[in-house]
Amino acid sequence: MILKTKKYKELLNYIFILLITTSSLLAQETQNISTLQGKELHTNLRFQFIPVKMPTNIFPNLKNTMGVLGVHYQIPISSSFYGGVTICTAITGDQGGLFTLGTEIGYQKKVINNLFIDTNFHFGGGGGYRYLVNDGAFINPNIGLKYKYNKISFGLQFSHYNFYTGKIKSNSLSFFIDIPNLIRYTKYTNSQKKYIANNINLANFWSTPAIKNSQTVRFNFLFPIRKSKKDNLQPLKNTLYVLGFEYQKYLRKNTFAFVHSGAIYKGLRAGYMDLFFGLGYIPYQNKYFNFFTKLSIGAAGGRIAPEGGLTIYPSTGVDIKLTKSFAINANMGYYKAIKGDFEAYALGFGIKYFGLNGGAQTPFTKQSKFTHFRTQGMHVNFQNQTYLNAQKTDAPFVIDLQMIGMQFNVDFNHTFYFIGEAGFAYGGKSGGYAHGLAGIGMSSSSFFNKKMKIHLEGVIGVAGGAGVDTGAGIVIRPTLGFSYKITQGIAIFASAGKMKALYGSFYTTNINTGLRFSLATLSVVK
Repeated sequence: MILKTKKYKELLNYIFILLITTSSLLAQETQNISTLQGKELHTNLRFQFIPVKMPTNIFPNLKNTMGVLGVHYQIPISSSFYGGVTICTAITGDQGGLFTLGTEIGYQKKVINNLFIDTNFHFGGGGGYRYLVNDGAFINPNIGLKYKYNKISFGLQFSHYNFYTGKIKSNSLSFFIDIPNLIRYTKYTNSQKKYIANNINLANFWSTPAIKNSQTVRFNFLFPIRKSKKDNLQPLKNTLYVLGFEYQKYLRKNTFAFVHSGAIYKGLRAGYMDLFFGLGYIPYQNKYFNFFTKLSIGAAGGRIAPEGGLTIYPSTGVDIKLTKSFAINANMGYYKAIKGDFEAYALGFGIKYFGLNGGAQTPFTKQSKFTHFRTQGMHVNFQNQTYLNAQKTDAPFVIDLQMIGMQFNVDFNHTFYFIGEAGFAYGGKSGGYAHGLAGIGMSSSSFFNKKMKIHLEGVIGVAGGAGVDTGAGIVIRPTLGFSYKITQGIAIFASAGKMKALYGSFYTTNINTGLRFSLATLSVVK
């Protein structure tokens, strides 16, 4: 008995020493924020309107002009060159439901004072009615002038908008407005570390207000009313089930700007999408609730009767706070096509995450400072995606589908990360097919001179359009791949797997290749 007691004591002593050692190591991992070096990235958000002449000589029933809204997120490469990602959608004419995703490269040079030459080339995939866009691949070169006034820029360009495997080819004058944006970040190698701010110096890089933001996964239900019609012009009475995502950035304590997008997964054949921008106001909030109102304007369409696409969506709701970081969101609103018959009441709910990033001071007031932080790793992947022998409901009944994809990943820790992805077809006679996916990924430790990682990913989401047989639209896709680091923040990425529709015959082998860009942001620990 005495021997056993001795063993227990020795074991307890060992555990105690282990805990003390572990606590000491954890304490060593927490560094002062003054040791964390940061950088500023001055990005640009461009809203462009392009009038596109339609091929009425071939299809006389079309409206003469389609108005396209282009939303460009531009990142500087050098003092003159920039790159970026662009989403385009129809908002006037009769092509509501046309959406595209692409990448661009651009050049700007000062002419005199605040006047600049601005030219760019944009390649992407997507579309609406397949008989007009065929594969879905398009190019959009632009050249013109822009004028900077304070922080905002205005511009006018000659634009060539060309679905070169289809029938839409147009030259026109487009105009745009640029809104600057600032990202404060650090190297990805600094991610997943803890920091503390003790008497932070005003001259320190991080001594600036944190940016308050939120991300919401949304589940909405649309109840069509009055003259709403399907694409076959039959009355639309079905409840539409929409899965979407919303990002909010707070401009003031009670005011925020937001963007959200969604796609139908039940109620119609897959193919309906929406994309909205707007402003929100919080008239009352406490530590348990946020009551809000929002006004959205954007584009919606696909699988409904032909119309312009421009849609308004006023709504109101409440955030029920579960913790300092998470809330359940409930909302109700009203959809209305500006020049069309689509009209619906909306009800929905969501899961919302609140974040504070990029600074050590409290937002808006600057009256106090946060003390505990961690660095959050993020990745943006630009991919070419191939789906071999994909099944369709019309000729050709089996095709090799080519897509341009963009994936956004946020690390939970060094192993697991969240995935959000969008992809649009540009090859395989399936212009208008697109998907939106979300899921979880897992990466290995670095090996091969600390340059390579293995990745296992699983995503689920909504896909459809262009006769690709995804049924109601819900798909799943597991993949296995690798990344190889080229520089500190850039890696090549490749993966392969299977994508399967849960309610259609679509079941295909998937191959992805592309580039991954990585960085880390500073997040407040609440």
